[in-house]
This record gives sequence, structure tokens and C-alpha cells, in this order.
Amino acid sequence: MIRALVALVLSASAAVAQERPNVVFICSDDQRADTIAALGNRHIETPHLDRMARDGVAFTNAFCMGSTQPAVCVPSRAMFLSGRSLFRVNDQLRDTPTWPEVFRRAGYHTFGVGKWHNGPASYARSFDAGGPIFFGGMSNQNRVPIHPFDPTGAYPKANLRTGDEYSTTLFADAAVRFLTEYRGDKPFFLYLTLTSPHDPRTPPAGAGRRYDPAGLPLPRNFLPRHPFDNGELTVRDEMLLGWPRVEADVRRELAAYYAMVSHIDAQVGRIRDALERHGRARNTIVIFMSDHGLALGSHGLLGKQNLYDHSMRAPLLLTGSGIPAGGRSATLVYLFDLFPTVAEWCRVPLPPGVDGKSLTRVVAGHEAGVRDVLFLAYRNVQRGVRTDRWKLIRYPQTDRTQLFDIATDPDETTDLSRDPAHGAALRDLTTRLETEQRVSGDPLAVGMPNPKK
Repeated sequence: MIRALVALVLSASAAVAQERPNVVFICSDDQRADTIAALGNRHIETPHLDRMARDGVAFTNAFCMGSTQPAVCVPSRAMFLSGRSLFRVNDQLRDTPTWPEVFRRAGYHTFGVGKWHNGPASYARSFDAGGPIFFGGMSNQNRVPIHPFDPTGAYPKANLRTGDEYSTTLFADAAVRFLTEYRGDKPFFLYLTLTSPHDPRTPPAGAGRRYDPAGLPLPRNFLPRHPFDNGELTVRDEMLLGWPRVEADVRRELAAYYAMVSHIDAQVGRIRDALERHGRARNTIVIFMSDHGLALGSHGLLGKQNLYDHSMRAPLLLTGSGIPAGGRSATLVYLFDLFPTVAEWCRVPLPPGVDGKSLTRVVAGHEAGVRDVLFLAYRNVQRGVRTDRWKLIRYPQTDRTQLFDIATDPDETTDLSRDPAHGAALRDLTTRLETEQRVSGDPLAVGMPNPKK
């Protein structure tokens, strides 16, 4: 009798687990939000991401909160992996449960492939299996240093080898292989993170001539140089091209960058095809996003070490089980809202300390949004707030402020901070910035006593 009851309970538990959707998470590296054709860029070819946008929901105002270091992707990934905000998470995720780790404990089979920028220890806690794994930030796209999965979690340097395929292909091959071979009873969480289109901007062999630089327009907010010292003009990313920026050079960078994005798009297509081929598409949530954006000529900048929308805003597409088709949302979201969102869909309890907010009611059309302001921060040199209409950026070390009317100036080209007609907006946003700093645990004072002149 007892054995029969135990068997019944176990059977019921397995059935509940099986009903929970699988999750496929795909993250690119340094991809601007405006690099998807279906969302308005007619100069790039992204048919598979376009299909995702048609099949599901696209969030067009999804932001990285910022960074405490020039390698913005490190804290960005720490944030979306933990659901915690910038000043409440450490980059190595010590003593912080990760998204795949929480799902693993809740009965998911977790499989990790690609870039992991937050230390081997947190990776080992997060995944049942995986590989190849790149424990690093950037590398030669054709010779990426990779580890095979190590069940002990040690990841000694002796096991390090060099990939023999282009990085995006190498990692996508492993993801497709997993989707083809997985036969487990548990729902799965496939975590795939790429190193492309991060520089060096070297498309795979045969793809480099896909875009003619001469036929590509410059960003609408292109400048030969940034109009003032933003506190980070000599960081590595900004030194990849000379000053002033030459239009032809920026167009060549864009052509290579677009070719890399189109190659990512093709791998997204392969992964979705594998889901469909093995009958898993209907019960799988697929997420595509990037860790942040990139300047690439906008405002005279190249990197992501700034708070303009082109650098902090990232693509975010959701499709699959229970997600309505054709949705568009311009509501303000952080990338770290994804963890609580997907956890709610998958009926996985959240650990304490999660700052992100579930977007499930937004996706379902029951709520317009979950917040009316975003707080943005970069090291100790830039702070900002973003609302639906306004953007304020404060440079405390040089006592500079910018104010943009996003509704009429989405490219942030006209600074209104010294226009008396917008004094009320400036005062309100300054107050909101100080409030958001306190709420977020930011120790920096935005009005410094001895600013650089």
C-alpha cells in the first residue's frame, strides 16, 4: 500500500515536472537593439530573429542597468543570472544563487554552452552538463579557448583547448547536439551564450562580404568625436579607431558587425529548427537577448562604457509556450527581470534577494508595465535615469548634465539641460536620480565637491 502510494506521488511529480516548459536561453555579446530587421532596421538581414519577433513578444526598451567596470558584460551577466541589481550582486556570483542553479534545484536538467564570464565556481553550481565553455570575456573568434564540461567543477588549465570552428558555430553545434540527443524525463534549461558580435569584428569565412560598407548608413547620432570628456574616452574599446572618427572606418566596422549578427541569426534558426524537428517547440520558451548594446559610431563613441540608449539598450525577444504572437512592448524593463519572469512561467520559486520584476502580466496584456523609471550607472563617472519620455545623464566628476526628450529625440542628439523651458523636467529628474540611487544602494554622490573642469 505504502509502495503504491509512493509510486503514485513520484509519478504525479514527474507528470507535473513534464508539464513545465523547457527553456532555451540565447544571449549574444555587445549587440545593439536596432540590429533586427523586423524591428525597423531595413539594412540588416535577420530572418530568424524576425520570425521570433512575429511568433512572440519583443521588448523594445530592455536595458542593462550599467556597470562598475569597463567590461560591462561581467556585471550585466551577473545581474541577469541572479535577478539582482548592480549594487547588490558581485561579479563572481559568490553566495548568490544563479538562474540555472535555481532551476536545477527545482528539477530542471541544466545544460550550459558558450561564454561564462562569472567564474568556474558559479558555473559548476549551475549546470548538470554542458560544454564547450569559454571562461573569459573576448578572444579570437576562430580560436576561442574552451573547456569541456568537468563534473568535478575544477576546470584545470590542463584541460583547456582551442576551438577549431568559428565561435558562434562551435557553440550552436553543441546546443543543437543537446537538443537532438536529450532523452531525459526532466524539463531542460539550455543556456547558450555567444562571444559574437563582440570585437574583434571578424565574421566567419565567407560572410565578410555580405554587406557593402558603402551602402550602409551611419547611425543617425554619428559624430566624429564625443563633445566632452565623459570620464571614459581612453578605455580600450574607444581606442579601436582613431580620433576623429572617419565615416568610412565606421562603415567598415558596421559591415563586419552586421555580418556577425546575421551569422548569429542563422544559428538561432538552426536551434529553433532542432526544437521543431524533435517535437519540443510547443512546450519550450525561447529567449533571445544580448547583454547590452554598443556605440559603434554613435555620439563619436565605439564601446559600451556610456549610458546612452544605444549602449545600454539590448534586443529582447520571447517566444514559445504560452507567449502570444506578434506582441510589442515599449515598457521599461531591465534584463534582470527575465529570471523572475521565466521562473513564474515555469512555476519555480524564487530565492530571496531578487530585485527583478516578473513581466508575465505585461506579456499577457494585463499590465502596461512594471516600473516607470530606470536607474543607470557606469563606474563612478556616469549616472542616469530614463523614463518613457525623458533621459537625464549626470557626469559628477566634471559637473556635466545632459537632458534629452526621448519622445521627440530618441537618438539623444539635443541636450536640453540648459534650456529654461525644461527646468522643471531637469529638477524632477535630478530628484528622481537621487532617489533611485538611494533605493539601489549606490554610494556615489552625484554632486561632487571638487569636479574636474
